[in-house]
Amino acid sequence: MPKVQVVDMAGKATGEIELNDSIFGIEPNEKAMHLAVVNYLANQRQGTQSALTRAEVAGGGKKPWRQKGTGHARQGSTRAVQWTHGGIAFAPKPRDYRLSLNKKVRRLALLSALSDKVANESLIVLDAMTLESYKTKTVAQTLANIGADKKALVVYADADKVLVNSTRNIAGVKVAGVNTINTYDILNADKLVIVKDAVAKLEEVYA
Repeated sequence: MPKVQVVDMAGKATGEIELNDSIFGIEPNEKAMHLAVVNYLANQRQGTQSALTRAEVAGGGKKPWRQKGTGHARQGSTRAVQWTHGGIAFAPKPRDYRLSLNKKVRRLALLSALSDKVANESLIVLDAMTLESYKTKTVAQTLANIGADKKALVVYADADKVLVNSTRNIAGVKVAGVNTINTYDILNADKLVIVKDAVAKLEEVYA
């Protein structure tokens, strides 16, 4: 079983924790992670873009000039795609970009991402994140103390409104619960910070 040092909010080591092999010690599957990231990004797209084709643009009913004898190229409408204020060729229309992903592949990708962080020594287990009130400064200082002050994903066990709101204004830092983490956020973070009680919950859910 992989072992990771546990640190407190000051960045000092308080002990070690053994991580479950079936979650934090598997061979990362790059194909599964790639599919999960593509799936996540595709599902973030709104698909509301829309433009008018030449059939939908108002006007342009009259032929601009006669067919022959003017020296101009022949034109049938001022709303053709080559005209200013004309329609758009192959105009984008609203569509659904959502992709579906097999549940087993999604699970494999998540476990692969967690194991990858452990293998690259990018996983930090925090003893506890205790906040008495909304304090962005306290969270920022804690992340700096443990070496996660750039792009970081902080994972907590139970809903913690104080922690979520205290990290809202810290650039590059994202907070997620055990039940809302995803492969993209894990891979996108330079450091994965997991509160100690969240490790137990992760192992309970995914082991």
